[in-house]
Amino acid sequence: MPLTSHRVVLRLMTAGDLPMLHEWLNRPHIVEWWGGDENRPSLEDVQRDYMPEHLARENTTAYIALLDGEPMGYAQSYVAMGSGGGWWEAETDPGVRGIDQSLADSEQLGKGLGTLLVCALTELLFADPSVTKIQTDPAPENHRAIRCYEKAGFVRQGTITTPDGPAVYMVQTRRDFERARGAALLAP
Repeated sequence: MPLTSHRVVLRLMTAGDLPMLHEWLNRPHIVEWWGGDENRPSLEDVQRDYMPEHLARENTTAYIALLDGEPMGYAQSYVAMGSGGGWWEAETDPGVRGIDQSLADSEQLGKGLGTLLVCALTELLFADPSVTKIQTDPAPENHRAIRCYEKAGFVRQGTITTPDGPAVYMVQTRRDFERARGAALLAP
């Protein structure tokens, strides 16, 4: 059953956030799973690739996660169908969203904050009635991320091959989200 996200709030990322995002994307605990050392982005890369207007053309929405009002992480969602670059080529449902996220500070890992961030993002996305399913694809060796998604209500579907290599394909359907939410409301 997903945790509720009382302290984590998502706001749309702005161009003013890009220097902060650049610094985060170069932290070792993020580099390990997001591109590797050979793909560390420069500030110019981040300004080009993460500008909200650029992401919007790719059907991607970027957020800054706030913990008690302070920036604590990055999240993004995207329309899976037609995402290009070899990603999700068989997807025919325009309601499927993919997600990615990271916590900014390594000291925050292992404390349940990633789960709160994923729950906040899931709640936000399922507030749109056109969203049918949310999917994600952590690396098979990223046990922390896999457990985070499981705690947030995602279910493993198997291992797949993506343009980035092997991944654990995990999903949460609207039906499962609503069932878990209803059970939480009925709990004493």
